This record gives sequence, structure tokens and C-alpha cells, in this order.
Amino acid sequence: MKLVVAIIRPEKLEDVQQALAERDVYLMTVTDVRGCGRQRGYTEVYRGTEVRIQLIPKLKLELAVNEAFVEATVEAIVHAARSGDTGTIGDGKIFVLPLEDCVRIRTGERGSEAIGP
Repeated sequence: MKLVVAIIRPEKLEDVQQALAERDVYLMTVTDVRGCGRQRGYTEVYRGTEVRIQLIPKLKLELAVNEAFVEATVEAIVHAARSGDTGTIGDGKIFVLPLEDCVRIRTGERGSEAIGP
């Protein structure tokens, strides 16, 4: 079992969800987050004053998947979240972490059975 954590642009969520659904991956948690990476923020003018925005709004997707779905999940996110053919700075990151255990509260199922197919 793995926990796939992806940080993506908010406008790419629907594309990523569709790409994951095509690969039979439906279960996820989505959180609004802010952060900075190579983009290092941007400057905008607010009421005549230049303001530096350093924390960019992003979405954090968390998907618990069985081993058989890890590569399909990562590939779906990469292709759907990438801007254009080659991508741009700020498209996001994907982290794949080991998942020690999972418990479905309703039934008490544990491990990969609790995650689903």
C-alpha cells in the first residue's frame, strides 16, 4: 500500500479527477493549501501598492492506493496536471510514501481490503 500525495494547480483538479477515473482510481482527499517552490511567488498591485505574494494557492491530493495502482495513479496525475506538452514551473509535485496500515472504520477491515480495489 502507498500514499500518493500530489500538489497541483487548482484549475487542474477536474482534469486530474477525470484521468484518475479512467484508471479506476476514485478515492481521494483534496485540501486547499498554500506554498512556494521554484515559482517563488509573484507581484501584484493592490490599491496602488505593489504586494509580493509568496505563498501560491495549490491543491493537495491524498490517495491511498494498493501497489497495483501506484504507477497508473502517478502517470494519470502527471499527464493531467502538466501545463502544455512540456510543463511549466508551478505544475506541482507528487510524493509516493509507504502506507503501513489502513482501517475502514465502518467495517473494521484492515490493510489493502480497507483501501479497496
